[in-house]
Amino acid sequence: MQHSITGQYLARYQRLARDPGGPRELLPVTGAQRRFLLVRALDPQGRPDIVPLFFAFPRGTVDLARMRRAAGHLATLHPALRARPEVVRGAPVHRLTEADVPVERVETAPGEDSAAALRRTLRGWSAQGSPLRIYLASAPDASEEAASGEGVGEEVAEEILTIALDHAACDGQSLSRVTEELSAAYSAGSGPEDVAPARAAQEVVAYREAVLLQLDAEGRASAPGDLAYWGERLRPVRAQAPEARAPEAGALPTGGAELRLPAAEDGAPPVPFPALLDACASAARALYGEDRVSPLGYPWGGRPAAAQPVLGCFLNTVVFPATAGAANRTAAEAGPESLYELSAAWWDDLDHADTPYDEVVHAAREAGAPWSGRLDGLLTVEDLHRRPLRLGGVTGREVYVNGRPVRAPFAVSVSQGDGLLVRMVWDRAVLDDDRAADAFGELTGALSGHLRRLEPSSVPQF
Repeated sequence: MQHSITGQYLARYQRLARDPGGPRELLPVTGAQRRFLLVRALDPQGRPDIVPLFFAFPRGTVDLARMRRAAGHLATLHPALRARPEVVRGAPVHRLTEADVPVERVETAPGEDSAAALRRTLRGWSAQGSPLRIYLASAPDASEEAASGEGVGEEVAEEILTIALDHAACDGQSLSRVTEELSAAYSAGSGPEDVAPARAAQEVVAYREAVLLQLDAEGRASAPGDLAYWGERLRPVRAQAPEARAPEAGALPTGGAELRLPAAEDGAPPVPFPALLDACASAARALYGEDRVSPLGYPWGGRPAAAQPVLGCFLNTVVFPATAGAANRTAAEAGPESLYELSAAWWDDLDHADTPYDEVVHAAREAGAPWSGRLDGLLTVEDLHRRPLRLGGVTGREVYVNGRPVRAPFAVSVSQGDGLLVRMVWDRAVLDDDRAADAFGELTGALSGHLRRLEPSSVPQF
């Protein structure tokens, strides 16, 4: 294990931890956190990956002082929400600090709506600061609307509450707990002083143990057999997206399209994950060509079996090679048999899904892949039922704020709630709107083909 990237990192961290004169407040980082910190370091502006949730509440519902106490309670309790990234003696770590969560009202500038104000605020996110930040943005005042002769719409009666987290501090499971525990703390009026020091210390121990267990699993998944698997699997891959160009002045940095599918009347399960991968591969072929193999990424994973359910980032980014060639039609075109083949390959990938991303990239390059590690697309799946936010007896309505930057040329998100919402966004500095819209058509066409062909139990379900 010591010869793997993970083994070398763990040895460095353990040397820091054994040093009698070393700082006690340093925590190790998972492979996923290692990747996010590297991406941040390579970004010209030092921008972290941010995961924002947006909830619409009737105006006047949210008490910012009460919310500030609730947010401080969470950050005092959970180490991941009060840790700051650092590099100490060549090892990336998280340093524990006091809880200090910004909870602020965002004022709209002239000509801005609440969405534009929130985009501006998130763009200004400083990498130095709390990994949890909360913002409240209002629509223009109703009296101003009336004075201008405009009607008062729904947005005027609502405010948008944004719960934003550094991705290095959270994953999907963490998002659910953040909204649940924030709701509970807000309802109870809890603040930082309500977390007993002994409880906070226990959480630090549990978090450190969970990360070390995760690193142990990642080290085992970095054995020669795992690396040989990924090297062979990704040998034909290289990033196909064109270089970024200067965006048009005044345009939003991203474009987007979405398709909403109603819930199945017979209670059929969600779309199988391999079918979503196949649909994303259709989009990649439309964007980059039929004779290319594009690397697509999707998050996968969870806490190690023996670990406590701490907040943090325990997912991994798994790479899927979008198959090239006109002969390799989408599984939706070729029929259920091809989806079985794709599903079998996906299950094989999951057997090696704990191999950290940096190890996978290194293995692919060692096998001859001319690939830098840059992804051509991303796929995420989320269950909206798992993260309600209830404040003052009111359940917020989760909404979407478009136009935010994306870390890949295109990204597809599939939200499972009352039906299925398929959304694709793309970086306008890389992809043309018309071509991206055509690719979304290919994606939704492939997905529709799967929905027509599939029986509920025909392939493994996500």
